[in-house]
Amino acid sequence: MHLLTRTRPRGLIPFIAFVHILIGYGASLSYAQQSIDAVRIEAEEALKSKLINDIPLTGSLTAARIATLSAEVSGLISGLNVDIGDQLNAGDTLLELDDELAEIALQRARASASSARERLQNSERRLAEAQRLGASNSIAASEIRSRQSQAQVDKAALAVTQAEVSQREAELRRHRVTVPFSGTLSRKLVEIGEWVDPGTGLLEIISAETLYADFQVSQGFYPRIDDDNKVSLRFDVYPNQTFPGQVMNKVPQSNDGSRTFLLRVALIEEHTPPMLIAGMSVNATLRLASGAQGVTVSRDALMRYPDGRVTVWIVSPDDGAEATVTEHQVEIGLSFDGQIEITSGLDAGQQVVTRGNESLRENQRVTIINPLGR
Repeated sequence: MHLLTRTRPRGLIPFIAFVHILIGYGASLSYAQQSIDAVRIEAEEALKSKLINDIPLTGSLTAARIATLSAEVSGLISGLNVDIGDQLNAGDTLLELDDELAEIALQRARASASSARERLQNSERRLAEAQRLGASNSIAASEIRSRQSQAQVDKAALAVTQAEVSQREAELRRHRVTVPFSGTLSRKLVEIGEWVDPGTGLLEIISAETLYADFQVSQGFYPRIDDDNKVSLRFDVYPNQTFPGQVMNKVPQSNDGSRTFLLRVALIEEHTPPMLIAGMSVNATLRLASGAQGVTVSRDALMRYPDGRVTVWIVSPDDGAEATVTEHQVEIGLSFDGQIEITSGLDAGQQVVTRGNESLRENQRVTIINPLGR
């Protein structure tokens, strides 16, 4: 009698052992995957903040003083010894007109004044003699009065000639154009040998000791701007730097065409960089309080997509060290100081991811490494 015995097919035992190994390895993978899925992130709390408008402006640097000089009398230019770029001091002579005729007229006036002075001296001498004789009744009283009148007439005539001398001297001085303030000659509009008339522009001088930044600003901002508004300035020659400015004046007149007004900003001396010149372009950011409050987050919290969507990753409430995140589409508003206003899609107090949000997945487990936020 044969005993029947069951035997397992060859190769079955190794296969079962291999399955057991895979099951154990899968459990280990699952546990490890859970640890890998917990991405380390930084997060901060969305806050209710005062909203600020950062208004971008473009303008130009303007010199504090710039003047186009002209002559006060007509004449032929006989002397011009300056050129564009020359540094000038107040009182320097820039241009001379031919003054030959003016000099002759002055000499004539001085001669007339000298003659009038001699006549007055003679009249006063004759009057003194008459007054001495009148004391002894040796001359008529009418003669004394006549000599007094002549002396007064001669005195008035001398005053007229002296005024003529002063006028001729002033006219002679006006044949020279002098520097009204220290600066640089920026334009030369005439040359020696040209005839000029009063009021004709001859030379332009500019003083760059003090520069202002002038901007055309939309008229809607006029009532909101005052001396306390902060302004940061940027210049092409210093592309990576910003410099503070101070609101100086706003002109209460709107440009009819562009509906803008002039805003003048003073450069703060101790923070003004060198090598700035009038006419140079300047960009600025003007900070204006909007008077409202809104929910704000760091600019780093935003995710922007090619289709125009803007989202943030919100951290779910969790008392433990790990939490999960979900992506929410939001609408944005004002931008200032690295903060963005969220007009919809987020409430104040919610935690948003600010670092590590580039590779997150929906319901991703995360570990917050800055639990205090901002």
